[in-house]
Amino acid sequence: MTHNIYLYILVAAGVSFLIRVLPLTLIRKKIKNPFIRSFLYYVPYVTLAVMTFPAIISAPRIPLAGILALAAGIAAAWKGMNMVGIAVLCCGVVFLVEIVAGFCI
Repeated sequence: MTHNIYLYILVAAGVSFLIRVLPLTLIRKKIKNPFIRSFLYYVPYVTLAVMTFPAIISAPRIPLAGILALAAGIAAAWKGMNMVGIAVLCCGVVFLVEIVAGFCI
């Protein structure tokens, strides 16, 4: 069985292209159904959440550090902090929790 990396790249590029182009070619009119419009409005947010949530828990050495950082980030976002501030806060929480846990072990 031969492995041709260029064939894999070509297939991946084709699939990615079709996923982006097919909706543009198949749906030409404006979507008027309020349910479908509201569903499509939230798709980017849900996709981002699904991609990042597992990394929040599994990236730190201690999963509790990720959970605490997530809670701190949600609280900071609720209070209106900007995204850069939230990212710095969450990184700091993970850093501090792992340092404290390192001293306790």
